[in-house]
Amino acid sequence: MSSEISLKERELIQRLNNNDELALASIYNEYWEIMYLGAYNLVKNKQVSEDIVQDVFVNIWKKRGDLEIKVSLRSYLYTSTIYKTYDYFRKNKSAIRVDLLENFNERVQNSNPETKLMDKELQDYLEAVINELPEKCRVVYNLSRNEQLSHKEIAVKLNISTRTVEGHITKALKVLRKSLSSISTIFFIIFVIYYIHL
Repeated sequence: MSSEISLKERELIQRLNNNDELALASIYNEYWEIMYLGAYNLVKNKQVSEDIVQDVFVNIWKKRGDLEIKVSLRSYLYTSTIYKTYDYFRKNKSAIRVDLLENFNERVQNSNPETKLMDKELQDYLEAVINELPEKCRVVYNLSRNEQLSHKEIAVKLNISTRTVEGHITKALKVLRKSLSSISTIFFIIFVIYYIHL
């Protein structure tokens, strides 16, 4: 499934921007189950998963006037759900149990095709956001993140100052954060939750 936004989705978002509650209901009916499965696969708690999905939709309704979605609704909503799940764990560290983390990667890969598809769409979402960065900013970001070059190495390679490199990276990260702060795959989120925030 493509991570590009469809004409039907654009129309739904436009209706949502114009305070159409039926548009929100349509989006909910179409995507709540996928979102629920994404949350449940991580927290293994029915009530918490339902609350996370509800929170995502409440936030969407609150931001409806300014909502800009440039990828498929499926990708956007799944990414939002994963971010909310991460936020839940960040605020409720006692909810992180060892059994949630055991064989996590294997569990995701073997659990259900929907989860694997959603993880791919989450990665596609990140790629789509990066591809919309201005060209120089995108090049600097990719050299930093994908090729693991230092700021100094990037500056030499592109014949620009280190300060300019830092400016591009700061701009890229700002854009990524603004687009939901959902720039992580499920695996990275769990890694951060378990190894950094505990």
